Amino acid sequence: MRYLLGLDVSTTGSKALLIDETGAVVASHTTPHDLSQPRPLWSEQNPSDWWAGMAAAIKVVLGQIDDPGAIQAIGLTGQMHGLVCLDARGEVLRPAILWNDQRTQAECDEIHATVGEERFIQLTGNRALTGFTAPKILWVRKHEPDVYARIAHVLLPKDYIRFRLTGGYATDLAGAAGTVLLNVARREWSDEVLRALDIPAEWLPPVHEGPQITSTVSEDAARQTGLRAGTPVVGGGGDQAAQATGVGAVKPGIVALTVGTSGVVFAPLASYAYEPEGRLHAFCHAVPDQWHFMGVMLSAAGSLQWFRDTLAPGEDFGPLTGEAASVAPGADGLVFLPYLTGERTPHPDPLARGAFVGLTARHSRAHLTRAVLEGVAFGLRDGFELIKNSEAGIIDEVRASGGGVKSPVWRQILADVFGVPLVVAEAIEGAAYGAALLAGVGGGVWPDVATAAERTVKLGERVEPGPHAPDYEAIYALYRDLYPTLKPAFDTLSTL
Repeated sequence: MRYLLGLDVSTTGSKALLIDETGAVVASHTTPHDLSQPRPLWSEQNPSDWWAGMAAAIKVVLGQIDDPGAIQAIGLTGQMHGLVCLDARGEVLRPAILWNDQRTQAECDEIHATVGEERFIQLTGNRALTGFTAPKILWVRKHEPDVYARIAHVLLPKDYIRFRLTGGYATDLAGAAGTVLLNVARREWSDEVLRALDIPAEWLPPVHEGPQITSTVSEDAARQTGLRAGTPVVGGGGDQAAQATGVGAVKPGIVALTVGTSGVVFAPLASYAYEPEGRLHAFCHAVPDQWHFMGVMLSAAGSLQWFRDTLAPGEDFGPLTGEAASVAPGADGLVFLPYLTGERTPHPDPLARGAFVGLTARHSRAHLTRAVLEGVAFGLRDGFELIKNSEAGIIDEVRASGGGVKSPVWRQILADVFGVPLVVAEAIEGAAYGAALLAGVGGGVWPDVATAAERTVKLGERVEPGPHAPDYEAIYALYRDLYPTLKPAFDTLSTL
């Protein structure tokens, strides 16, 4: 039996996933790590914690097989957009600045002023947003000049794991697109953007397609992990591209809906396109020579996590969401805005705030729970509507995955709010599974990514829109009016 290893460095933990050549999961282990928020809007982690956690996770899963040499290849995935700064010796210069860090709005404005917002969107497929890598580099230059002067290499989080595994510098095209330093149409670093921002091109690693072999496991990493030295490591993909691969969203027409801590609507594209206002992200897919549109909301299941931890501590999510079934659509006139950590799609606004609107004395906890579930569904629909009206073309199927779709009530609300059937993808291992599939293509187990997905991805329940679907149209229209109405208040509140 041949095996494949998927490694995922997420915000919450370092995960190793071992599958066999049929796609069956053999072993999985996650080592948790901490998040540091030393100042308002900041979010950081120590890259050495990622590596220590990943080495430990790899050792655990290798304990389930007799011969590490049976691993054909390793795929990498992880949180996108983070900034890891290394010196010429490969030493970390400062804590990594993460995807959910919001400190760089001034640098985003500087990028648009320097390159021109319209031109920047044409080249990179995106606006400059606070979560992306490029404005983080400018922030370090402005606020930590001593660190900036020592930078020799800039890596994404998963590529720091690659460096520790192999000793080499490389990245994948999906992750590179999320730096907003890539010419996404040409699938290469953008000389124009790098020159305009005065970022040295030599800091950036070579780019590779998702299944392409970039390097092999070093002797040192083999000693630390138990892997066989010389095991191939493929490019992999950013977490959302890998997640989409893991549910089979690897060709146009199949849309992936992920309801995790953040929420994502992901639509593959056969050729490069961009949304002129930059409301959708346009990135390279982990599938060679494909691109994708993506709508992202920052607090999807994260909104429910906050609600549970704050107002129902210790309650299991099943009973908590189940009680929302007793409440009619619209939660008796209560609407929730899920902007707990700012927002991206369609409102790229780090100052957006969450809100319950319409709260009265008659509302119970069940009403609040239902409003949270519906508000997240409305936020995801914002991205879905943009994709429906884009160059993505006809949507044949929406495949839903992530912790949020474990709730039957939430699955039905999503189908009703979207107005389309949802097929639940049994992708319990998330992005790590997609990374393992990409490794399988690079390691010769499958000829291409589409074949890998066809032979391994398992689909479950199909949820049709119910009789309440029409009721949501008026409520969704009200939801869409609330952000522009409240934005002036959000901006003022951020100054208090």
